[in-house]
Amino acid sequence: MAYVAIQGGQRAIEEAARLSEYLRTEQGIEGRPVSLDDIKYQLRGLHSRILSEGGLYHPDLAALAIKQSMGDPLEASFALRAYRSTRPRRMETAAHDTSRMRLVRRISAAFKDIPGGQMLGATPDYSLRLLRFDLMDESPEAFQEIAGTWMENLNADDVPDTFPKVLDLLMEEGLLASSDNDGSEEAFDITRQPMIFPVPRSAALQSMARGETGSLLMIAYSNMRGYGDVHPTVGEVRVGYLPVELPHPVTGTPVEIGEVLMTECEVVAMYEGGDDAQAQPRFTVGYGACFGHNEVKAIAMAILDRALQKGMQDGAANPSEDPEFVLLHIDGIDSMGFCTHYKMPHYVTFQSDMDRLRTTQSKKERDL
Repeated sequence: MAYVAIQGGQRAIEEAARLSEYLRTEQGIEGRPVSLDDIKYQLRGLHSRILSEGGLYHPDLAALAIKQSMGDPLEASFALRAYRSTRPRRMETAAHDTSRMRLVRRISAAFKDIPGGQMLGATPDYSLRLLRFDLMDESPEAFQEIAGTWMENLNADDVPDTFPKVLDLLMEEGLLASSDNDGSEEAFDITRQPMIFPVPRSAALQSMARGETGSLLMIAYSNMRGYGDVHPTVGEVRVGYLPVELPHPVTGTPVEIGEVLMTECEVVAMYEGGDDAQAQPRFTVGYGACFGHNEVKAIAMAILDRALQKGMQDGAANPSEDPEFVLLHIDGIDSMGFCTHYKMPHYVTFQSDMDRLRTTQSKKERDL
């Protein structure tokens, strides 16, 4: 058995790439290319997913990846993460305080009345999921009028930038354990260190922060349905812009260099400590945070965070509580790579399989 030389492979690959470009532009001379701003502002949900799953907060490059991949989320995330891997890391930020987020949305399912009030923001949660056929022939004038009308009589000064965190109320009452992490502990870096199990919680949170939304949701949903024991209440979901600070190169003083849009979720789960005579029973908490506006991902991540904590403490009784099962199967880029590699040439190995099968069949026929 030997390798077989294949002629014309390079030309076929080049023509396949040209055909992909044609499909992207097949509207012809009367069409127009979609702009990066169109993607950033009119495909916000997809754009947020790519920011998070690509693991790089760069809105323009995330939009470019979406355009290049013709809207394929996995391919777009792959392109963005591949670009990220080529860039040098010059500085690192300290741990950030998310209570400083400039909020655009903030709700709690645990309390009706919260300090500052519920802030619904932009959400389809309270709308009917019906197709809006009026958008099929939306005119530029009608499109522009919506934004213009909404801006009338808007006074942003009436809305505070941020609000107190809901779970602080439970901590003050002693119903929720305060965090032992003051931000000084060095976090595990999954882009520089191999994940050798058991891994610290910081590694799990990082893996989930750039995990594929559907994978996180699927495993978290299995826990919600009974393959686990986390039945949480959403203490708070926050969407907003978090100020990013870096130390000044001369003085070392933290200086704000910009802000990133992100979603944060904290869920309150079953309390623990009731069987321990020394421990005070308190609620447990799960945490989720990701780039962009993606509440489903943040909530699923918070549920899995709590499930993984339980699994590491008491032993995994379900797949959603097993760190190795969860963390090695939620990365969409890894999963896609392994799946699509089956499309690549496997001529030699398959020929070997056929040879073995033919030999086995021949031997069986002789024995008969």
